[in-house]
Amino acid sequence: MTDAHRPSSEHLDAAALPPRARTVVAALRAAGAEGEVREFDESTHTAAQAAAALGCEVGAIASSLVFRTGDEALLVLTSGAHRVDTDLVASTLGRGPIMRANADQVKRATGQVIGGVAPVGHPSPVRTLVDTALQAHDVLWASAGTANTVFATTFDELVRVTGGTPVRVATDDL
Repeated sequence: MTDAHRPSSEHLDAAALPPRARTVVAALRAAGAEGEVREFDESTHTAAQAAAALGCEVGAIASSLVFRTGDEALLVLTSGAHRVDTDLVASTLGRGPIMRANADQVKRATGQVIGGVAPVGHPSPVRTLVDTALQAHDVLWASAGTANTVFATTFDELVRVTGGTPVRVATDDL
């Protein structure tokens, strides 16, 4: 692992971050997460954009996708190299169907907008699944609450700070 991709105890001044990112960073720090936070001039809205900006593999991007199962929001943190298999997730949960949440549902559940959904910092807890494929990477990068902020973490830390359940969410890479 290169130093450029190693989580760092060096942080941006949180006061300089957008308000939504400050909320996420506060939640991360309260949970004991100390990974580096980066803000980019360009968008990191997609896993491919984030990987390009960071100079890492797209599989090291923990994409936050919100689904609905009945009236419940479900946050799936998946490798950027995967497309979530909703049938597999429904089978794993023993319920279904699993449907993608629309923009209003995402905002209501997370307080964040599509393309900037972070794993933490939501108005209330959201049931979370963490893609086991993310274990293949020493350092993961996830949204820090806006389309151009990210933070470094590890698989174990991501599971811990989200209270997520590690599961297989895809059957193959993109």
